[in-house]
Formats: sequence, C-alpha cells, structure tokens
Amino acid sequence: MTEAVEEKNEQKEYSPKVTEILDKVGEFTLLELSELVEAFEERFNVQASAVGGMPVGAMPGAGAGAAAGEEEDEEPVAFDVVLKSFGDKKIQVIKAVRAVTDLALKEAKQVVEDVPGAIKEGLPREEADECAKTLEEAGGTVEVKPAE
Repeated sequence: MTEAVEEKNEQKEYSPKVTEILDKVGEFTLLELSELVEAFEERFNVQASAVGGMPVGAMPGAGAGAAAGEEEDEEPVAFDVVLKSFGDKKIQVIKAVRAVTDLALKEAKQVVEDVPGAIKEGLPREEADECAKTLEEAGGTVEVKPAE
C-alpha cells in the first residue's frame, strides 16, 4: 500500500518543451496570465474554464440523473472576489490587493483603478471571505459572488 501512495505522490514527467513553457508561465503576473488565456482562446478558438471545461452537471459525484433545476439549488463551491470601489483609501486598497495576490505594484494599481473588477477567481468560500475581509479593512467595497 505504501508503494501506491508513493506512486500517487510522484509528479508526472513532461517533455522538455512542456516543462520549459510551464517554467516560463510560472513567472507571469496575474495580468500577463489573463492576456495569455485570452490570446490562447482567440488563436485556438477555444474557451478556457475554471472547472476544466466540464459542465457542472458532468462533475464527478454530481448525480447522473440531476435535473437542470436541481443544479441551481446546489451551493456554489467556487467564488470570485470582485472589487467594486476603492473608496477614499486608494493606496491602502492597492497594498491590500498586493497582499492577497502576487501582483507587482504597477499591476495592482491598474487593477484597483479599473474597478469594478475581479481580484481573485475560483476560490473556496473561506478563502474568498478572507480576501474580501482584507480588502474591506483597507477601505475597499468588495462583493463575493459565485464563480461563473
């Protein structure tokens, strides 16, 4: 049984090309990643999805006989944190955005100035609430809404 656990914990090995691209993408800022996704969607005529491209009803464990009306009654599992306004404390909100993301100062400033806008997407409820709390304490107006 220990061998099975060890095999499961080992990472899959990828080709050198894929590994090189992953290393480069790992250095991107959030805004650069957003641009990359947009460019990828346009070039290859595909739609990126936070759920991995599967509709919610097709998720494992989502009952095969689930009716469309039942899906709407389910509690969302992913949430987006949307900054609605930075109020009169723009600098503090920029600092808070930097604290909850990996954005550099310039990108964080741009995100704050482009309100309303998503700060983080696809988070579990607890993490989304913590992020919203941090931004609100800094003076921002924040909405936590179910991810689309």
